[in-house]
Amino acid sequence: MAPLPLPLSSLLKHRDCLQKASAFSSALQTLHRRPFASRAWRRSPGAVAHGAGRLLSRRAGSPSYAACVFRCSSGAQDTTARLRSVYNETKRQTEDLIPAICANSINPDTIFANNEMSLRDTEIYGFDYDYTLAFYSRDLHTLIFNIARDILITNHNYPEGLRNYEYIPNFAVRGLHYDVQKALLMKIDAFHYIQLGTVYRGLHPVPDEEVIAMYEGCHVPLEYMSDFYGKSSHGHTMKQFMDIFSLPEMTLLCCVNDFFMKHNIDYEPVHLYKDVKEAIRDVHVKGIMYRAVEADIGKYICYGEQSHAVLKKLSEHGKKMFLITNSPFDFVDRGMNYIVGKDWQDLFDVVIVQADKPGFFNDRRKPFRRVTDKGALLWDRIHRLEKGKIYKQGNLYEFLRLTGWRGSKVLYFGDHIYSDLADLTLKHGWRTGAIIPELRKEIKIMNTEQYMHMMAWLQALTGLIEQMQVHRDAASQAVVEEWIKEREGMRSQTKDFFNAQFGSLFRTYHNPTYFSRRLSRFADIYMASISCLLNYDFQHTFFPRRTPLQHEGPFWPEHSPAGISVSSQLSKMNVDSD
Repeated sequence: MAPLPLPLSSLLKHRDCLQKASAFSSALQTLHRRPFASRAWRRSPGAVAHGAGRLLSRRAGSPSYAACVFRCSSGAQDTTARLRSVYNETKRQTEDLIPAICANSINPDTIFANNEMSLRDTEIYGFDYDYTLAFYSRDLHTLIFNIARDILITNHNYPEGLRNYEYIPNFAVRGLHYDVQKALLMKIDAFHYIQLGTVYRGLHPVPDEEVIAMYEGCHVPLEYMSDFYGKSSHGHTMKQFMDIFSLPEMTLLCCVNDFFMKHNIDYEPVHLYKDVKEAIRDVHVKGIMYRAVEADIGKYICYGEQSHAVLKKLSEHGKKMFLITNSPFDFVDRGMNYIVGKDWQDLFDVVIVQADKPGFFNDRRKPFRRVTDKGALLWDRIHRLEKGKIYKQGNLYEFLRLTGWRGSKVLYFGDHIYSDLADLTLKHGWRTGAIIPELRKEIKIMNTEQYMHMMAWLQALTGLIEQMQVHRDAASQAVVEEWIKEREGMRSQTKDFFNAQFGSLFRTYHNPTYFSRRLSRFADIYMASISCLLNYDFQHTFFPRRTPLQHEGPFWPEHSPAGISVSSQLSKMNVDSD
C-alpha cells in the first residue's frame, strides 16, 4: 500500500477538525452514490487520507491541536492525564474516518505507472515467456526444489537427511538478499538498511542484537551489495534474488543451512551457496524441469491469465509483436500451444529462443541462428528476421539493425527487473513493463478492513509521537515511549499481513524495499499480469501519481490510475444523469 500522503496526525489540528472530517465523510458518501466518482475513488485508498489531509491540515508551522491542549490546560492538570486525553481524542477521530477509508479500495487489475507513457506511441510489443505469457502453479516450485535437493545429495554428496525437507511455499519472497559468506537471508530497503526481524539463518530468525553486531549496525555498504544484475561477483558478498524461479532456491539454501546447524556440521557457506546455485542451474540447463512440465503441462501452467486474449487484441489493432526468451523452443512451443493454440507463431513477427538474457542485450558477438520446428540448427547467415521462423541466441544490436525497432515506440514486458528490463530502458530507450504476479495478492490484502484500520491508526500514532516528542519532562517521555512501543508492535503486525518472515515485497515498514527502488527505476509501468492490458484502449496514457516530496505540500488533487476507459465512465455518468 502506498504510504498515506499525510499522516492522520493532521486530525489533531484545531477543534473544528471533527466538523471538517464529518463534512469530508459526507462528501465521500455522496461520491459513492455516483458510479463515476466511486470508481475513481475506489482505485486509491490513499486518496481518502490525502483528501482528509487537505481538509484538516494547515500550513507548516501552525500549532497542532495537541499543542493547544497543553497550552490551554491548567497547570494543575497531571501531565500524563493530558497526554492520555490527546491520545484518546486522536484515536477517536481516526476511528471516525475508518468507514470512509475502508469504503475505498485499489483494483488489482490496474496498471501502475512509474513514468508517464502513452500506448498511442507504442507500435511494437515484446514479451518474455516465463511468468509473462506463461504463468506457473506452485507445483513447479515444489518440483524445482525437490529435483535440486536430490541433485545435491546424488551429485554433491550432501547428507541423505536432506530428503526430509519439503518445499515451504510461503517462506520466502522475491527481492531478498543473501549474504553468501554469512549464510544469511534478509530484506534490505532502498537505502541499504537491513530490516531487523527479517534476517534468517536457516529457517530461524537471527536476533536483532546479533545482526547489529555482525554488520556494525543495520547499513550494508555499497561495495558489499550485489552487482548491477543482483549477482554476488567481483567482490560483492550479497546476492539478490529477483527471479520468481528463485523462490525454491532461497528455500533450499535455508533448508540446507538448517540441517547443518541442527546436526552441528561444520561447513563453508560459500561452498554451500555455489552448490545450491549449480543444482538449481542444472534443473533448468539440463532440461529436467522442461521435460517434467511438458509431460504434465496442465499441472504446471495456469491457463487463466488471458495471454491469448491480449495477443489477439494487439494483433487485431495491427501491432507488431515479438518474443525474446531464454527458454528452449520445444518448451515454449508446448506451452504456447496450450495457452494460445497451434497457430501461436502467426501472432508474432519475430520469435527468439535461448536468447541468454541479459547477455543478449550487451554481447555483440553472438549471431542469430535459425532453428527448425524439429529443433535442428541451420548454419546459414541471417540477413533478416522473418515471421514464422524461429531464431536462437543473437544479440540486441543485431536485432535493432535487422528490424529497425528502436526507441520509445517499443514496449517490452518481462518479470525479471534486471535481466529483462534494466538494459533496455537505460541503454536503448525502450519502454518497459514489469509483470509482478505477487502484486495481486498484496493489493487484496491492502484492501482488507483490518489492514486499512491498522495503517490509519499507525499513521495517526506516528504523527502524535512526532508532535509530542518536544515535551522533554520525564512523565511526558514515559508516555511517548509507550506510544513508540505500540507503534513498533503495529509495524511488525503490518509485516505479518503479507509474509510472516519477510513481509511485503514492496515495503520495509515505511521505506520502499530495494526491490521497489529497482522496479521504479527500470519499469515505466508495472502490473500483476499482462491480462491487465485488456482494461485499456490503445490511446490510453499512463500517468504516475504525483505524490508530494517531503518538503512539498499536497496542494494538488491526487489522481489514481484508471483501469476502465474514460468513455465508459462518461457514458455511465450520462446514464446516471438522465
